[in-house]
Amino acid sequence: MITTDFAPGSPCWLDLGAPDVEVATAFYRAVYGWQSEPHGGRDAGGYTLFRLDGKAVGAVGPLTEDGARSAWTLFFHTPDADAAAQAVERAGGAVRVAPVRVGSDDGRFAQLTDPQGAEFAVWEPAGYPGFEAADAPGTLVWTELYTTDPAAAQTFYTSVLGWSTQDMPLPGGGGTYTLLTPAGCSEERMHGGLMGVPADLLGPGGKPYWHPVFASRDCDATVGLTTGNGGTLSMGPETVEGVGRLAVCNDPSGAEFVVLAPEGQL
Repeated sequence: MITTDFAPGSPCWLDLGAPDVEVATAFYRAVYGWQSEPHGGRDAGGYTLFRLDGKAVGAVGPLTEDGARSAWTLFFHTPDADAAAQAVERAGGAVRVAPVRVGSDDGRFAQLTDPQGAEFAVWEPAGYPGFEAADAPGTLVWTELYTTDPAAAQTFYTSVLGWSTQDMPLPGGGGTYTLLTPAGCSEERMHGGLMGVPADLLGPGGKPYWHPVFASRDCDATVGLTTGNGGTLSMGPETVEGVGRLAVCNDPSGAEFVVLAPEGQL
């Protein structure tokens, strides 16, 4: 369960790097009904907040790194961005953007990469804790890592973010899925999972990646809005026992996200 009373290591923000912010904004407004506004109510280099019923649920901004492809970046809460960046380097990862302050008192973030190549970020809050709604239709409900080396990834994130982990077998002998929970929290605060995927199934370059899972009241209807507004469908919709009905989608610029209508709903 993803909440807004952020514990160290829990998801607390997400943003989309897009080649065309206006196109991306129009797409997610159509699919999820998100409202949009410039960060801080002003021009912030194209960085645009997404809101649902007035509550911040994420953001979109222009791609800023050379060679970057459009993708969602997941941010995890940390009390100390410098310490998190140092822990990443000690554990064999890389710091793409060293800790930097946002605004006068929003907080600090760092852009990071795990040893297998999956990109993520950490957020050290000051005046801005993170997203204001989660675990509800139209908001982040789960985070997921596809990686070429799940054992190494598990070791890395446990070391850096302190997560506790729990392995479970996938149906039909499809391997193992590792469930992720912030340090010191009960299983009710479980926020994501990781699974091994062969490099040739990971898309361009075979690079591991994180993607967000957004809740929906009706998975098939949301998929219809996705494809009807320039997005594409990669997998599903299909019903997974104990999870719900889900589909893997891409927005018009190729950024992947998952649509999930949870079993029993939220």
